[in-house]
Amino acid sequence: MTMAVEVRVTGRVQGVAFRWHTEEEARRLGVVGWVRNEVDGSVLLHAEGDEVAVDDLVAWCHHGPPSARVQDVAVREAAVSGATSFETTA
Repeated sequence: MTMAVEVRVTGRVQGVAFRWHTEEEARRLGVVGWVRNEVDGSVLLHAEGDEVAVDDLVAWCHHGPPSARVQDVAVREAAVSGATSFETTA
């Protein structure tokens, strides 16, 4: 069953390749959607796919890449968009 979530990650998450690593992890897990930097310094992502894979990506977001310092991960349900890949957006 396909599920979708929107995730906002705060802390030291910009300028540390968080988006690139998120894209790599999502692709490894078979999750589709997008990730982008927000003007408030957070990273926002939309992830959809198998429930276990999406949950695994959310769990990964709690630590991110080695140079990140995650303070909070806020998750909310989202509508499935039908995305076919995972991309970094502007």
